[in-house]
Amino acid sequence: MLKLLIRLSILIVLLLVVGLTAGLAGLWYFGRGLPDYQQLADYQPATLTRVHAGDGRILAEYATERRLFVPVDAMPKLVIRAFLSAEDKSFYSHPGVSLPDIARAAIVNLINKGTGQNRRPVGASTITQQVAKNFLLGNEVSLARKAKEAILALRIERALSKDRILELYLNEIYLGGGAYGVAAAALNYFNKSLDELTVPEAAFLAALPKAPNNYSPTRYPEAAKVRRDWVIGRMREDGWLDEAAAERARAAPLVVRSRGETEAVRADYFAEEVRRELLARYGENGLYRGGLSVRTTIDPRLQAIAARALHDGLEAYDRRHGWRGPLARIEVGPAWAIRLAQFGRPAGLGEWQIAVVLATPESGAEIGFADGSRGFIPFAEMRWARAQKENQRLGPSLRQPSDALALGNVIAVEALVDAPPVDGAKQYALRQIPNIGGGIVALDPHTGRVLAMAGGWSFEISQFNRVTQAMRQPGSSFKPFVYMAALDAGFTPTSLILDAPIVIDQGPGLARWKPANYSRNFFGPSPLRIGIEQSRNLMTVRLAQNIGMDKVANYAERFNVVDQMPQQLSMALGAGETTLMRLTAAYAMMVNGGKTIVPSMIDRVQDRNGKTIFRHDGRPCEGCEAEAWTGQPQPALPDTRKQVVSPATAYQMVSILQGVIERGTGRRIKELGKPLAGKTGTTNQGFDTWFVGFSPDLAVGVFIGFDTPRTLGPNETGASVAVPVFKETMAEALKDKPAIPFRIPPGIRLVRVNPATGQLARTGERDAIWEAFKPGTETLAADAPVLDGGASVPAMAIPASDAGGLY
Repeated sequence: MLKLLIRLSILIVLLLVVGLTAGLAGLWYFGRGLPDYQQLADYQPATLTRVHAGDGRILAEYATERRLFVPVDAMPKLVIRAFLSAEDKSFYSHPGVSLPDIARAAIVNLINKGTGQNRRPVGASTITQQVAKNFLLGNEVSLARKAKEAILALRIERALSKDRILELYLNEIYLGGGAYGVAAAALNYFNKSLDELTVPEAAFLAALPKAPNNYSPTRYPEAAKVRRDWVIGRMREDGWLDEAAAERARAAPLVVRSRGETEAVRADYFAEEVRRELLARYGENGLYRGGLSVRTTIDPRLQAIAARALHDGLEAYDRRHGWRGPLARIEVGPAWAIRLAQFGRPAGLGEWQIAVVLATPESGAEIGFADGSRGFIPFAEMRWARAQKENQRLGPSLRQPSDALALGNVIAVEALVDAPPVDGAKQYALRQIPNIGGGIVALDPHTGRVLAMAGGWSFEISQFNRVTQAMRQPGSSFKPFVYMAALDAGFTPTSLILDAPIVIDQGPGLARWKPANYSRNFFGPSPLRIGIEQSRNLMTVRLAQNIGMDKVANYAERFNVVDQMPQQLSMALGAGETTLMRLTAAYAMMVNGGKTIVPSMIDRVQDRNGKTIFRHDGRPCEGCEAEAWTGQPQPALPDTRKQVVSPATAYQMVSILQGVIERGTGRRIKELGKPLAGKTGTTNQGFDTWFVGFSPDLAVGVFIGFDTPRTLGPNETGASVAVPVFKETMAEALKDKPAIPFRIPPGIRLVRVNPATGQLARTGERDAIWEAFKPGTETLAADAPVLDGGASVPAMAIPASDAGGLY
């Protein structure tokens, strides 16, 4: 008996030695060349960058992996407990691997294999092992990988705290639907933040790590609910829920809630400009993996107003110039709906629908849709569709629907919501995607913050931004900078300028330039104000000739309209090129009292930890960091804006531009009944149309023209094309707001004058205005001199066909 015990003891010792030797050999063999687990201490997972509108709503998101990083101490206990119950209930007690779980998994796998069940092997990976796999090893299914995983898990546990390991796991794990990490998954499946999740919702998220695609609540709702209820049961077993709470959670339906449409702001052109700025500032890694939180300047309400106004303006212009034909033509037969369904939806269609013409009776057009339903277009809703001819001219008026539409035409239509059905068919209107480009931008004139931006009809059609990227001639909208230079050179708003023909000698071998007014008429001596209000080219050329184009170029550069502007007289009529953004910002500097502003689209950028790493407003602010108010005075922020022109000159120009709307080329805006000012612009042959203007606290610029410059057609000017867009924008933006007058700076003298003559107004004169003068310049003489200029000027102009301003 003793010998047997001795032999048994020796055998046990030998087995222990062999086992220990094998274990050490395994540790040495599988531990060679393992990845450096120390990197996890400083690891920051690729995290979603979120761009917010000014009111906090989501504008855009950029990421290689849709992940929102949340520190573990900010995660709700409910979420943590759900994942621990589902994945690793002994996480806070084991050293990285769980021997009981390994033994259980081994027994289950042996039973499955012995009974011939072809099941996937049961795992026993702890959360730490999953971190080792996800971050350092990969998804290879093998004993070697499991051994390496276990070794790394033991090492990770010695290097990192349990909370740090759990933080890495919950932020890194893929949970289906393109969502990485629990925070992104909560938004993806339930449109909630983590602290808003209910017990069944948290349990569902915890059910996903093993096989997120197999438990998709939309594709496999029954399997998803079974798995969720299993997690709820585990939470009950672990003591996180009582029986009543577990029953309530199991009884709850599994309902997925997509992110609400109202929570996102649509501003594609603006978002793209922000993306480019972030990319330039932080690089691809910072933008797509850095987890930045970006607060932008955009005002969602104003953005919607401006985008709608631009759409309305582009569509109105396009309809005025006729029908370019159907999108396509298909054969109309028994399978017309199937053929229509195969026709791709064109970019830029928006809320319009695709239809096919089935018949054209005298009363209109019968149309069909891809779902087999039918509709009707009344003839009145297609009368605009006269054939478009060369140079935007129109063909003959329509006499019947078949003059525009034919059987099988694939067309765009818009539902007439308020129109009654015709023989049971809903009524629609014929529509056409405009082929003209345009842009609108709205700025805060005091800060330069961009409040709204639309760079075209549709970002789907073209990502080219006509606000920031289109370099076009501003035409007469450039004239205010000529006149401000004149006001600073000693002229007043009532100075008389001769409006009469002038001939410019362009030099040897070149024909003489004979600029003309848009109307081709001449009005003799006229007050300087009239040159802007009625957009008189001849007065502008004489004024620029008198003060010198070097001064005009200086003002263009000071206001950042044109860089290094050629000192040629034609430039005074807007022949140089600029962008809508630059021109609108320049106008904003007039109404803010002559202070420099720089258009900005980003207010603040925070890193993934909430630290502010960029702030556009860089002014020093003593006292702004106080943690609480203890009776101290409100901090005073210094005004660090550079004075680009005197407040008096700026206000004089504001007053003159207000006259454009009261009596001049923008007079159709007057009916809004608000203090507004601005200037039209149209280039030669009607290639470019503009209106840039402002209220005391809002600057808005509009440009409309073809991307490849060509005429907009007969009689189309800034007044007919751009002004309606500005008017609609301001009407909605200022609705229900008080009429705030333009601010008058100290020192301005207001004198009642006749705007047509520039002379003192007589008592009771109805058309008199209050004219703004600088101190000492308000004396008005009946025999004031007239600036008439010379009959011939040395070569200073480019050929007339390339000159800018008209009207």
